Amino acid sequence: MNAFLRFGIILLSLFVLSCGRLGTYSILIRYQPMRELPSLKEKIGPTLGIAPFHDLRPEKHYIGTHRSIREVTSYFKSEPFPLQRAISDSLQKTLSESGVKVVPLPSWDGSVDSLKELETDSILYIEIRRFWVEGRASPFRTNLRTSIHFVIHLGVKKEEKVFTRNVEVEKEMTLARLTPEKVEEVVNQMLAELFDSFFSHPY
Repeated sequence: MNAFLRFGIILLSLFVLSCGRLGTYSILIRYQPMRELPSLKEKIGPTLGIAPFHDLRPEKHYIGTHRSIREVTSYFKSEPFPLQRAISDSLQKTLSESGVKVVPLPSWDGSVDSLKELETDSILYIEIRRFWVEGRASPFRTNLRTSIHFVIHLGVKKEEKVFTRNVEVEKEMTLARLTPEKVEEVVNQMLAELFDSFFSHPY
């Protein structure tokens, strides 16, 4: 009897370990402005260079987790992947649609002196310090907390300056049920709030 009991415990442990991750869900990252940005070209010029963004988060593979009431964890990752590519691609698309010619650049050292050598009017570089979604289920509800923190560096040739700004946004809400679609909606709305605010007054 003891042998059967031990065997049953081993099987149960293997089952729990195999189900420890409910799944991984892709979250489409897209910046869709919620308002017009009429002075954008006036501020940054008609051409903008974009240097590779850097993801400085400790956990780079995922952008969030959801823990069910049974303590089963599912994961969210950005689409495209990795996150810095998702944000850069989305920004390039949106800014191009706003009339700014976007030019991907291989690198930028962030110095004022380097602006003289630019072939574009401005250059943008972003450090991703935090980008995390955390959902935790309890009876009859799920608590969702989302936090985004970027350090944005904008070099403007005509101003002969590099402007650096910390931008953060955090949101908590209670939902009846959390779905990947809701995570996508919340994340992209927060991105819109953050970037709309920045590009309305970049310096």
